[in-house]
Amino acid sequence: MLRKGIQHHLLVNEVEEIEIDLLLEAVFRYCGYDFRNYASPFIQRRIVQRVKKENLSSISALQESVLRDKDAMEDLISDFSINVTEMFRDPQFFSSFRRNVIPIVKNLPKIRIWHVGCSSGEEVYSMAILLQEEGLYDKTRIFATDINFHVLEKAKSGIFSLDGMQLYTKNYFEAGGKRSFSEYYKAVDDQVFFHPFLLKNVVFAQHNLVTDHSFNEFDIIICRNVLIYFNKRLQNDVHKLIYDSLSVSGFLGLGKREGIKFTSYENCYGEFDGQQKLYRKYK
Repeated sequence: MLRKGIQHHLLVNEVEEIEIDLLLEAVFRYCGYDFRNYASPFIQRRIVQRVKKENLSSISALQESVLRDKDAMEDLISDFSINVTEMFRDPQFFSSFRRNVIPIVKNLPKIRIWHVGCSSGEEVYSMAILLQEEGLYDKTRIFATDINFHVLEKAKSGIFSLDGMQLYTKNYFEAGGKRSFSEYYKAVDDQVFFHPFLLKNVVFAQHNLVTDHSFNEFDIIICRNVLIYFNKRLQNDVHKLIYDSLSVSGFLGLGKREGIKFTSYENCYGEFDGQQKLYRKYK
C-alpha cells in the first residue's frame, strides 16, 4: 500500500513538471517572455501560488486561463518578476562602493551605470543619492531596467510608502550617508515623494535579460539578487550579456548569494571586494 502511495506521488510530480513545461512554453510562444530557464523551485512556487489564488483545479487550467485572458497572462508574468528591494539594501555593499569604487571612477569624464532588474527603483535612488553626495551625479547617466512594466512605472513616480523610511534611514547611515536622509524626500500623509532632481540623469526602460541584447557599454553594472532566480545555463547567458556590456576595467556588483565562480567568465574579473561581491573586469 505504501509503495503504491509513493508511486502515485511520483506520478503526480511528473505530471506537474510536464504541465509547468507546457505552461512556460505557451507563455514564450504567445508573448515572447522566456521563463523556461528560471530556477525550477522559484517557478514552481510562483505557479502553484497563482493556481491557488485563482482557485483553479490544475496548472493546465492556468495555462488555458492565461492564453485566453490577457489580464491573467499579465498577472502570471508579474508573478515571475522579482520585486524584493529596499533603499541601500545591504548597506555594506554601498559603503564599499563609496569607499573603493568612487575614488577610481571619479576621474572618468562620464560615468555610465546599468542597474539590471531594478524593480521599483529603491536601489537606483540610493545610487543617485550616493553619487550626488560624492559630487559625481551630474556627469553620470544611470540606465535602470526591468522586465516588469508596472514596477518601472512605480519607480518613475518616485513615490514610496512612509512605512519603509525608518529602515531606509538606518541603511542610509550604515552605507556612509553624509546628510539627513529626510532631505531627499517630502512626506505627505503615508507616502514619501523623492525629489525629482534624483531622476534627472536616470533612464528607466523595459529590458528582458533572457531575450534582449546588450544596448550600450557601461563603466559599472549593478545586477544584485537577480541571478539567483535563474538556472546555471541562464546564469551563464546573463554573464555573457554583462561581460559584453561592461567596459574593460569596469565594475560589476552582484548580490550576497551570487558570484562569478563556476561561470565561463570567472577568469575575466578580479575580486575588488570579494566579501561585498564587487568585481573588476580586466580583460
